[in-house]
Amino acid sequence: MAGESMLQTMSETEGVTTLPSGVRIHILEHGEGGSRPSAASAVKIHYHGTLPDGTIFDSTLGQEEPISLAVGQLIPGFKEGLLKLSEGDTAMIGIPCDLAYGADGSVDGRVPGGAAIFFKVQLLDILSAGIGGGPTLLGADGQKFNKSDSSGLLGADGKPM
Repeated sequence: MAGESMLQTMSETEGVTTLPSGVRIHILEHGEGGSRPSAASAVKIHYHGTLPDGTIFDSTLGQEEPISLAVGQLIPGFKEGLLKLSEGDTAMIGIPCDLAYGADGSVDGRVPGGAAIFFKVQLLDILSAGIGGGPTLLGADGQKFNKSDSSGLLGADGKPM
């Protein structure tokens, strides 16, 4: 399969995380530790997609604006890699062919069948829904609920719990 040796080399690079699926992630620049997207998020990103031989098959570089898209609509490997990034991170994501476009390749023919692909991606902003991490419970006053503070939630009788 095209790109398997590149994925292996990427795995051996210091700082690269190889996920159980085989997707590789190399954080090139850390953001400010912002939120992580979820599969339900819409995000604003810049990206540059290449084949193992360096051929660019898709890119937002050179466009005036980054692209906004739903994480759930991405190919499986790109989605899995993006979900591991925090807002502001720039990373290289290596995706095995079975989590990219598979044996048939992309419908438009730009990615041949059986090819691993590589994305350099910058997660600029999480635009909506499903930000990763634990849920935050808000009190009646709209502030984050603190279990030790009884003034946040009201019971059925309207009194603080």
